[in-house]
Amino acid sequence: MKYAAIDVGLKRIGVAVSDGKVVFPQHAILRKNRNQAARDVDAFLKEWEVETLIVGLPKGGAGEEEMTRRIRHFVSLLAFAGEVVYVDEYGSSAEAKARMQGVVRQKRDGRIDSIAAQIILERYLEQCIRDS
Repeated sequence: MKYAAIDVGLKRIGVAVSDGKVVFPQHAILRKNRNQAARDVDAFLKEWEVETLIVGLPKGGAGEEEMTRRIRHFVSLLAFAGEVVYVDEYGSSAEAKARMQGVVRQKRDGRIDSIAAQIILERYLEQCIRDS
């Protein structure tokens, strides 16, 4: 089974893929507008033959409700026919920045966004293993 995770932001969408064992961050998708971003995410999911899409949702924080609404709306724009699973992304961006500490300056190229997607997918797969 192939999995992908997305970390949806207002400027970039972090993406990662997995065969169920190892998780690989990919180049983030730059977001010019939501329709273009949805097309790019759909192309990514098709290219990687993804069967399950893991989507990070913010839990807690001041903008939780608004961001959750925006993320769910974005996912509704996708033509993806596989399973969509929403998971708590709490702390994934901070953990991604910590992982990248000293490796790269805090560039706005999307690497941290995709590392956050990698973390979201790793957490999901670890939970699946614990639950089985």
